Amino acid sequence: MSDASAATGTAAAKSQWVDPFGVYNFKLMISGMAVGHFTECSAPQVSIDTVEYREAGQSQVVHHIPTITTHGEISLKQGLTRSTELWDWFMATAAGEIRRLPVSIILLDSRGTTPVVQWDLFDALPVRWSGATLRATAREVYVQEFALKYESIERVGARDA
Repeated sequence: MSDASAATGTAAAKSQWVDPFGVYNFKLMISGMAVGHFTECSAPQVSIDTVEYREAGQSQVVHHIPTITTHGEISLKQGLTRSTELWDWFMATAAGEIRRLPVSIILLDSRGTTPVVQWDLFDALPVRWSGATLRATAREVYVQEFALKYESIERVGARDA
């Protein structure tokens, strides 16, 4: 085999298509325990604010200096069941009993069996709850929504994917 064909074979091996992960298999852990089954979980968000700075003598160049990092809100939707763990946590927070807990969002493979990526949210706190509209003519599942705020985030797994 020539050097050129060996190089082409190596490049082809490195550029093979890899399917992206699906968004439909996930689980949520709070303080290391699975809490309910969720139909939807919004994506974690991190934003870095900046301040514009114009350099003297080069006012046409604008530099962006990072300032404050903020973390967004996670929205969790689930069907109403007899389980009250999230409700109790939310109501305790509303009553002034603040318990910041670790939360993990775990993305599973297409079979729903193996974790592929995990986001660990530190010092999470429930900040909002909303229920479904009740209608006598509806044929739907009652879906409630909880929102969590968190102090920091870490990604675990699938670094080379």
